[in-house]
Amino acid sequence: MKKVLVYYPFPLAAQRNSGSKLRPHEMYNAFCEWGAKEGIEVILISGTSAEREKQFCQLRNEGKLTNLLFCYMENQTIPLWLTDPGHKPQRPLVDWKVLRYLKERHVPVGVFYRDVYWKFDELYPLKGWKKKIMQTIYRWEERFYEKYCDVIFLPSLEMGKYVSIRRPMVDLPPGGKKKALPSKRHHDSTFQAIYVGGINNDDYGLPLLLDALEVVNRHQRFVHLTVVCRKDEYDALPVSKKERIQQLQAEVKHVSGEELDRLYAQMDFAFIPRIRSEYNDFSVPVKLVEYLSNGLPVVATSCLAQKRFIEADGYGIICDDNKHSMAEAIQTMMESLDGYRDNIAQTFVAKHSWVARVEKVKKTLMGEDE
Repeated sequence: MKKVLVYYPFPLAAQRNSGSKLRPHEMYNAFCEWGAKEGIEVILISGTSAEREKQFCQLRNEGKLTNLLFCYMENQTIPLWLTDPGHKPQRPLVDWKVLRYLKERHVPVGVFYRDVYWKFDELYPLKGWKKKIMQTIYRWEERFYEKYCDVIFLPSLEMGKYVSIRRPMVDLPPGGKKKALPSKRHHDSTFQAIYVGGINNDDYGLPLLLDALEVVNRHQRFVHLTVVCRKDEYDALPVSKKERIQQLQAEVKHVSGEELDRLYAQMDFAFIPRIRSEYNDFSVPVKLVEYLSNGLPVVATSCLAQKRFIEADGYGIICDDNKHSMAEAIQTMMESLDGYRDNIAQTFVAKHSWVARVEKVKKTLMGEDE
């Protein structure tokens, strides 16, 4: 029986409250779904370095790592050698052992390289000698992947110019899920729109969004906004910002999971109002595919990666990061909503589900044409 190895040099998170914690679970589940359909056994190695070494040795000694088609792995936002509790590696050589074993047997390996925030001084919190040491370790990690991996998967192609690994790079943004989409709403009243995300940094764009809605709703309330955020972030907001939200009659909720899904079903469209920056230009928010999984067209700013994703299949409207451009985009969305919803229904799951991401990994590592 043919097999595929999924290798995570870290323990899987119990609480999946961020994109970086959610993605490994979703990719593994998608691999299992794909493997069951294709008659391919999916083997998982994950955990602390000591746990990984034990799993690897047991699988190797039992002959279960034969007939491997390829290996898919992911990194985290810290170097792979520091993912153990306390960032102290128990078995620092285990990843080298695993990847050397695969290389010697000519098993193609692709790694999802998650982030390069450590290359941006304004984003990386460490200073002084600690920063220099950590950045050196990050560079070692890049060299390690260059030696042992065949393909580097990235959240977006735009991120590639910041990755110093001389290997082919392929985009593998977050995937979506197939859901029962709500029926189209008939509009003789206010449109319902949603923003889900951070509110503790203006770069996320909530102030911009509020300014744009003030323009749209100046003479009549065309759009009602619901903001979904973490309660601690809202509680920490200055009084002036809370008053601004209240003045525009936006509703604030702190929900997730099934409650958030029920809320999505009541919405017409969604927002990603990020302020353009060098970093935001190559990031692909997990909320983008979450919105689309729920059938919601998106009004988003022109950050390059999300712009390319949305425009490629007509999933929403792109605007500049100023209030007048966003207000125009909102007006256009209200006039053309059904067309964007139809585009999502027709192509999103087939092209952008998690299983579609697994198919792309397989085709890339097996040298098959798309």
